[in-house]
Amino acid sequence: MYRSRLGTDLSDITLDYVSSINDDSQIALYDILGSQAHAIMLYENTIITKNDAKKILSALESLKKEKFNASSGAEDIHELIETLVIKKAGMASGGKMHTARSRNDQVTLDIRMKIRDDINIICNCLLDTIEALVSLAKNHQKTIMPLYTHLQQAQVGLFSHYLLAQADVLFRDFDRLYAAFSHVNQSPLGAGPVGGTSIAIDRHSTAKMLGFDGIIENSLDATSTRDFVAEYVAMIAILMTNLSRISEDFVIWSTSEFSFIELADEFTSPSSVMPQKKNPDILELTRGKTAEVIGNLTAILTTIKGLASGYGRDLQQIKSSIWSTSKISISALLILKSILLTLHVNEKEMKKAAESSYIIALDIAEKLVQNGIPFRTTHKIAGGLVQIAHQSNKSMNKLSMKEISKVAQETKTNPKLIME
Repeated sequence: MYRSRLGTDLSDITLDYVSSINDDSQIALYDILGSQAHAIMLYENTIITKNDAKKILSALESLKKEKFNASSGAEDIHELIETLVIKKAGMASGGKMHTARSRNDQVTLDIRMKIRDDINIICNCLLDTIEALVSLAKNHQKTIMPLYTHLQQAQVGLFSHYLLAQADVLFRDFDRLYAAFSHVNQSPLGAGPVGGTSIAIDRHSTAKMLGFDGIIENSLDATSTRDFVAEYVAMIAILMTNLSRISEDFVIWSTSEFSFIELADEFTSPSSVMPQKKNPDILELTRGKTAEVIGNLTAILTTIKGLASGYGRDLQQIKSSIWSTSKISISALLILKSILLTLHVNEKEMKKAAESSYIIALDIAEKLVQNGIPFRTTHKIAGGLVQIAHQSNKSMNKLSMKEISKVAQETKTNPKLIME
């Protein structure tokens, strides 16, 4: 349709190489909605007649129910939809639909609408997951467990404390996406290919019809920028990194060496050969898919960084990275919420791990500080007690007065203060 300047059509091999029809299925509905708003605006400003508008709108409405054929011969969804509208409404009316518009402002409009909806879905999933974390925390306000640094036992804590920490992390993910939404929710429609249009259109009208907060005033910025895409995918990469860390904790804690938690059967996989295995494959895939999202961000930034100002066809390649990122994050959140709702917590094993180590060393040191002893000295005392307990293979609360006195003598401290 667009090749009037050129003498020949694309070969099948070239068309297959340049076509984005398969990726564009994700934005077909948004392209139709954008075209409907554009047609209404053209009629409002007496650029097309009422009859033209009715035919265009009717044709577009009928397309909402169709499945688009990837072998249609069109390079993208914009060309395909316009071709079908002209076929249904006739060239005299359908041929006017693209007046004062370019594929350049069309595609960024569609992407913005898609990301906008995805942000809303992801934010709802985030709130549901946070609710599941808080609900589980309420049930484990007295569940004692070790807290870790360097994956070594560090301090005594509560499982609820751990869960609420993850809730706080996800709240920040929510805040980041909420802020990104305002950058996405600006309309580029009507900006034309790069320098606007000489036809007197009303960009604010289409923006309002499509639910945008406003318009991107500069036409060059409106059509060629993809920083909003990079920002969105970066926010999701951070979110997925946070989900990956939770997944890693749960993978470790579900091992027989820890036995802190047990995942429901529906979130595990068996071995093809070892009958006893209950593998946390689902959580492992969250870790793996996090790498994919980070890769998507890298692909997007690498594509954008080499472009001159104005639209370049390179930008076509980032769409699949956007769709993949959204799908992965939504699924990961839905799965984590379900895991939390079905999680079995082994409170006895958590408490046993906290009691059978030297995890109270810092508490001892801080208790001695209250007696006026310098912290560096109390740190040495507690470290000495740990060393003796480790050498004698006993817990710190089983140390004898003689063993405690040895440490007290080395640090010139009253052993009775330590015994307290």
